[in-house]
Amino acid sequence: MSAPLRFVIFVLLGFLAALALPTPARAGEDWLPVTPEELKMTSELKAPGAQAIYLYRQLDRDDPLEREQHYDRIKIFTDEGRSYADVEIPFVKGRGDIKNIQARTIHPDGSIVNFEGKVYEKMVVKAKGVKFLAKTFTVPDVQAGSIVEYRYTRTFEAGYIFDSQWLLSEDLFTKRAKFSLHCSSLYALAWSFPAGLPVGTNPPQDDHNMIRLEAQDIPAFQIEDYMPPQNEMKYRVDFRYQRSFEKDPDKFWKEEAKRRYRGIELFIDKRKAMEQAVAQIVSPGDAPEQKLQKLYARCQKIRNTSYEHEKTQQEAAREKLKSVENVEDIWKRGYSGDLGINWLFLAMARAAGFEASPVLISTRDTNFFQSKLMNADDLNIGIVMAKVNGKEVYFNPGVAFAPYAVLPWEETDVPGMLIDKEGGTWITTTALYPTTSGIQRDADFQLDDEGSLEGRVTVTYNGIPALGHRLDQNEADAAERKKSLEDELKEYVPVPIEAELTNQPDWSSSSNTLVAEFRVKVPGWGSAAGRRKLLPAELFGGDEKHVFESANRVHPLYFHYPFTDVDNVTITLPPDWQASNLPAPQQADVKLCVYGLTAENKGGALHISRHLMMNIAFLEAKYYPTLRNFYQAVRSGDEQQIVLSSPASAH
Repeated sequence: MSAPLRFVIFVLLGFLAALALPTPARAGEDWLPVTPEELKMTSELKAPGAQAIYLYRQLDRDDPLEREQHYDRIKIFTDEGRSYADVEIPFVKGRGDIKNIQARTIHPDGSIVNFEGKVYEKMVVKAKGVKFLAKTFTVPDVQAGSIVEYRYTRTFEAGYIFDSQWLLSEDLFTKRAKFSLHCSSLYALAWSFPAGLPVGTNPPQDDHNMIRLEAQDIPAFQIEDYMPPQNEMKYRVDFRYQRSFEKDPDKFWKEEAKRRYRGIELFIDKRKAMEQAVAQIVSPGDAPEQKLQKLYARCQKIRNTSYEHEKTQQEAAREKLKSVENVEDIWKRGYSGDLGINWLFLAMARAAGFEASPVLISTRDTNFFQSKLMNADDLNIGIVMAKVNGKEVYFNPGVAFAPYAVLPWEETDVPGMLIDKEGGTWITTTALYPTTSGIQRDADFQLDDEGSLEGRVTVTYNGIPALGHRLDQNEADAAERKKSLEDELKEYVPVPIEAELTNQPDWSSSSNTLVAEFRVKVPGWGSAAGRRKLLPAELFGGDEKHVFESANRVHPLYFHYPFTDVDNVTITLPPDWQASNLPAPQQADVKLCVYGLTAENKGGALHISRHLMMNIAFLEAKYYPTLRNFYQAVRSGDEQQIVLSSPASAH
């Protein structure tokens, strides 16, 4: 072999070997440079004990070009922090996509491993016909000390201008962040930062339709159980486009209400058709509330397309549903989305002689309404107010399975505007009461000589829990529904159990209750103590076993709805067994929270009754110690022991 040829082969082999080696950190010219200090970092003084931190975050949004550019760089400190190599980027189906994903790992020695794997798409949430998806991938070869960085483009639906947000708070400490927004010049733009800004951060600056902000040392956001919507508590900047440049909130909302009212009146202005429809539903002799109940029930029988499985383009083309332009179209064609069904109910109620009005409300599941922000989209739900026997009652028949005059929890005790041609009047929807919602568990068990329980349990979901289960399982099949109820019952009991659903709950009605019956076995519920057996007083207290254990609290406490849970348990003892010691009756009462437990032995059976009432919506963190002490009393009461003795142990 000639020398020149050997030289060429040598160079070629060296080139191929170089390709197989990690790339130096300075390669990849369009990534931001990595500093030696970032490579050497093993901790962050301003985030003690952190598993990882954001070294840098950048978000550049361009509304005229309908896209966002994202860049994230994370330093991994511990083996547990390696979980941040699993990246999940959410997006809404039909509103845009995630494209141009690139990622890499940088090791402390500066070597680089580029992501060349597969990006997956999975469903995160699906509700009322809207798909919430996520692009997921795993950045390769991540170790403690590595830097993970990735970037991507979020694209938006063409021609669709909508409000946006800079989210400054994340679950990790952020060392440095930059944000920009190139806004559309077609509408007025306003912004706010309701939770304030991190210490040392200046408000956003506007430079000829380019809004910018830089921040440093943003604390990690702490997530706690029973906290208000995270969006309310995080540092963020909310942007909103408006149709007008009105600065006075009162004038803004008056004009917005007039505009919305005109659209609704145009949609429901079919008086003759509605009177004919009402005549088919109610009888002249019906009492006023009976009439309204019949109208409500009939509107709920309208095919509600908001709760149907999302169709493919081919399926939609085959069905060829015509668009509905008014309430008469809904009545004739028998289908509509949820809002159309509400306005049909409004039109029918008026045709039946009721004083009824449209009401626009702001739900409290993702944020709390502030009228001063003048964000018209915050009034995001349309419901109906009708006067029944002189009382104002709120209805939302467009919510599948919602009982008569029952709103979903997120629509209760919220601000709204009752609108008319003159503008609108601010109202607050009806609050829930602890007597109307909760879970009742009735159990009938047989205890065997080994201390195991076997028998039947009936779980009755009342009010909001019944509605919630029906909505959550709306698109599930029978097997999924069965498993969900069995799994939930297992969570109530603090030890492993066997549970099998034996009935077919009524998933399709708007009943105020949902009843599930089970065959249950609890192995080893009674423990041996010499020649005696000990049974904990409460079987179903698993939900409360670890609630509010932390001594400290950062955020306020927030409960979706008040409730009263009731347990009635009967345990038939083996022949000749006796309860030699029963726990004293337990009572804890802090006005808004009440707990009680009693146990008695009658006719060879134990009867244990327990109730827990919570009547809290929002509670400042300073009152947390009182609530924590209450739940400690609940746990102490539940963990009391019933002492059983057999004839053999008596000798």
